Amino acid sequence: MLRAQFDKGRYAVPSMPRPYFGPTTPIAFAHRGGAKRWPENTLLAFRNAAELGYRHIETDLHETSDGHFVCFHDATLDRTTNGHGNLRDHTLAELQRLDAGHHFIEDGRYSFRGAGARIPTLYEALELDPQLHYNLEIKPEDPAFARRIWELIEHHGIHDRVLVASEHDEVTEAFRTHSRGRVATSPGRKGALGFWARVLTGTWKHAMFPFDALQIPPSVRGMRVITPRFVEAAHRHGIQIHVWTIDDPNEMVELLEMGVDALMTDLPEVLLDVLAKH
Repeated sequence: MLRAQFDKGRYAVPSMPRPYFGPTTPIAFAHRGGAKRWPENTLLAFRNAAELGYRHIETDLHETSDGHFVCFHDATLDRTTNGHGNLRDHTLAELQRLDAGHHFIEDGRYSFRGAGARIPTLYEALELDPQLHYNLEIKPEDPAFARRIWELIEHHGIHDRVLVASEHDEVTEAFRTHSRGRVATSPGRKGALGFWARVLTGTWKHAMFPFDALQIPPSVRGMRVITPRFVEAAHRHGIQIHVWTIDDPNEMVELLEMGVDALMTDLPEVLLDVLAKH
């Protein structure tokens, strides 16, 4: 695993990041494919983001009742589709008959209703463009889900095209157990807050961390998380800082000037414009 090591008071930071990240930063992530521009977590969104030049897409994973992984954020269908109830109670065939653009509003209109946007499988997303890298957030609080995702990654040989994340540390820890460091990961909520606590208390230098990126918001409950000190501590451990979900161009510039490694946005054109000028 590429990881910064502590040795006699000095850090040996990896000279090259994991292939998933690419050779340079900052990285631009289209959050859910660009959730304020197109129906979120759809091939339509992923394709449009790729056409803008994005190579990193953030998406969410659930599992259907018949064992297929699908790109979808909520546990229920009602917010974004014309379906109802729990996603996990439906088969893939049932889900793919739904309109995933049903509730998307653009300029006061339901401009994507009937446009063919549907809930895609993870396999369909991966097949869309071999150059696309996916940030996979496992939504269910189920460590067994991590094993099944690892088996899919191993079967398709996509170790360098994905980063696996979850809000639930039990899930990310289970995934690291199965993957044995062969896939990039970020920690769950407890792991991220634990790193922040070590930065605040000055106890981060001699600690070891098993993840490759910290994917976090700028603030938590009104308290600032992303600071130059936080970024420096992560970088000394060879850990990237990915910040979500940033749509304001001034905030993008502020974070980039602090040295964060990636921004996730719902407005892909705005971030590209800022990066072009920064």
